[in-house]
Parts: sequence; C-alpha cells; structure tokens
Amino acid sequence: MQQPPRPAPAPAARPNPPTDARNPKAQVRDPSQEFCLKFKEQVLPHLIQNIDPRLLQPGNEQFLRARIEELVDERLRAERIPIGRHLRARLLTEIVDEMVGFGPLEPLLRDDDIMDIMVNGPFSVYIERAGKVEFSDVKFMDDGHVRRVIDKIISPLGRRIDEASPMVDARLPDGSRVNAIIPPLSLNGPTITIRKFRSDPLRIEDLLRFKSLSQGMALFLAAAVRAKMNVLISGGTGSGKTTMLNILSSFIPNHERIVTIEDAAELRLQQEHVVRLESRPKNIEGKGEVTIRDLVRNSLRMRPDRIIVGECRGGEALDMLQAMNTGHDGSMTTLHANTPRDCLARCETLVMMAGMDLPQRAIREQISAAINYVVQTTRLADGSRRVTSVTELQGMEGQTITMQELFRFEPKGVNAEGRIYGEMKGTGIISRYLDRFKRLGSPVPTDVFQSVMEI
Repeated sequence: MQQPPRPAPAPAARPNPPTDARNPKAQVRDPSQEFCLKFKEQVLPHLIQNIDPRLLQPGNEQFLRARIEELVDERLRAERIPIGRHLRARLLTEIVDEMVGFGPLEPLLRDDDIMDIMVNGPFSVYIERAGKVEFSDVKFMDDGHVRRVIDKIISPLGRRIDEASPMVDARLPDGSRVNAIIPPLSLNGPTITIRKFRSDPLRIEDLLRFKSLSQGMALFLAAAVRAKMNVLISGGTGSGKTTMLNILSSFIPNHERIVTIEDAAELRLQQEHVVRLESRPKNIEGKGEVTIRDLVRNSLRMRPDRIIVGECRGGEALDMLQAMNTGHDGSMTTLHANTPRDCLARCETLVMMAGMDLPQRAIREQISAAINYVVQTTRLADGSRRVTSVTELQGMEGQTITMQELFRFEPKGVNAEGRIYGEMKGTGIISRYLDRFKRLGSPVPTDVFQSVMEI
C-alpha cells in the first residue's frame, strides 16, 4: 500500500537576536561595537600606565590623541589584529572619550539636537530629539562602566554616590543637569539622566522663531522683568521652565546685583554682577548639609537687588515670599504645576513645609502680595514647548486668591505633520500695573492685550 506523502518539515524559526534581560528593547551590539568595547576594556589599563598624566590636562588633546594612536597601533601590531581605517578612527575617538570625557556619553553630549539623555543601565540608552524619545545604539561595557562615568561626573563637585547615598544631583562642566541613581534603589543597574543645555543660550528671539510664545507675550514679559515684577514660572517636567527663567533673566538691567540659588547650578545669566550659590548635600558623616532654604535666608544679607531660585521644592518657598514682600522686587523662581491655579496651591503646600504653622489665609495673603505674574509653560503632545498662559494675581476675595489671565494659547487641532496648531492671544484684560511699567521706563501699549498670533 502506498504511503501518503509525508508533510514537508516546517521551516526552522529564525532565532530572535539576544537582548539584555533587563530591557527587551536593548538589542545586542553589532560586531564592530562589540570589538571596540572589548578592545577598550583590555587596552585602557595599559594606556593609563604608559601615558604622561600631564597629557590629560585641558588643552593637550592633540598630543594625547597622538600618544594614544601610537600605543593603540603598537597593541594592534603586537596582537596581529587587522583593522580598517574607519574602525581604527572610531576606536581612537572612543578611547579619547573614555580618558578625557564621559565615555559613551560623549557623542550624545556633542549632538546639539539631543536635549535629554536617559541611561537605564549599561545596554539601554534613550535620547530625546525634537521632543520625541527614541532608543539609542550607544552601549556601555557593564554596570561598572556606568558607575565609573557617574563617578567621573560627580567627583569634581565633591559629591558621592554609594549604597549609603545611592542618589545624587550634579552638573556637567557646560551646566547640563545630571541625576544618577544606583542599586539597590535602581533595579535596572546604575541609571543616569541628563538634561542638556545648548552651548549658545536661547534668547527671546529663538522662542518667537519656534513659536513658543507670541510677540505680545514677549513684549509684555520683558517689560514686566524690567519693571521689577515678581514672576513665578510654572510647568511640568521638561516643559521649559528653566529655559524660560534664563531668558526672562536676560532682561534684568546689567547694573543690578543678582543672587542665584540652585541645587545644581545650571542658570547662565549674562549680566556682570551675578553671585551664584549652590546647595550642598550631607557628607559621609551625615553633616555639612546646606539647603536651598539656608541659602535663601543667607542671600538676604548679601544686598541683592534680585533673588532667583532655580526651583522651589520645600520650605524655602516661605523665605522667597518674605523676600519678595520685603523689598526684593523683581525676583523669580519656578514650580512644578500644570496650571496657574495649581501653581498657587502647590506654593501654599510648600510654605506649609516650612513648619511655621501659619493659618491658611495668612499664607494666601503672603502669596497674593508677593507674586505678580504666573507664567505657565507646557510640553504639548507633539513634543513642542509653549507658554500657554500669562496670569496676573489681583488680590484676595474672602479666602480665595483672585487671578486674571492676560494671555493664553488656544489649541485648534492637529495638522497633517502631527503638529498642534492654534492661537496665542491676549484676552483683552489690561494689566493693572501698566502705570508702574510706565513710571519705571518700561511702557507697554495696551493693544498687546488684544493681539492674536496663529501658530
């Protein structure tokens, strides 16, 4: 009896490329990347022993690269490793980055289009470009490699990270903000988050070109800063609060004495008379901490014309309000909040954290008397950052702080490119401080409050 034909064997399933167990998106390295990482791991100890430490000083990069090239070529010849011209150039660049920079992070830091760098362990690095987060092909050798880069960032600042203190805020030499967190708090391994800042600071003209705010908003806010109004910049994470603070501070007259206070110094003011203060965490013995609140109180003894606090996160909000209410007009700070009304509620909560046990009405009276304007920044769904509201505080009615919105952004829809469009417009309500603006030499025409700009 004839046997029925046997079914053809199913084609063998193609194996999926291996991934990092801690992040399924982290594909294994390509062969050239694998070679560079392994070669660097083997050759770096040899280079450290055979390179004059003076070559590691700033300004000697050309001589350092020549010496590295010489030692790498010796090693390649000794081990008879054939290598192409392009791979050799890449290898030399990566080794120089390891010795004088921050290793695999260097190409990302050099790319001006990248705004955020997120290292979720050695094999999972994400970047934000043009408001969109994307996976990067940058890899570290292992957890220890990430730790070495973290230590290289924080050591010049006198900060530390270890199991007893597994979180740290720091900054890069260019002012970029860095947060690092390690196990046991981070289950992904050592994690680094970098908020980059441009080598050339943004100006108000740049925001107008990006359509982040309207001409009327820009004219009004510049006049408000010159007229020494107290401004609170509100927004969510990554909405552009610090950028807005930097830009508004550029309108402060050059002759005024400015004191800036930050956790990690990132503000870059262009004026001549600026004193920059930075908080300090506890040392290894749990002593020596200097908080933002300590610095705000101390700044009042430094004869400041303006006090700028990078961000209020705690009881320093009370000291900031008291400074604004006692002659330090024109001061500015930022808060995390999603609307101007939420911003005032959060400010009230932060004042309560000062531990003074003030009644609610007294706190609200302090806020309404101290703050003149709330500038709301928002990161929209398409990744763009815009000023969505400029609101003026009017005073108190009963237990409530009254507010009037002077400018707002009204979204209309999404265009074919996926960008949100709408109108930035004045509400028609005229600021009650226009006489002060005029008296202090910063007059504002009333027609800006009816201005409309389509974006």
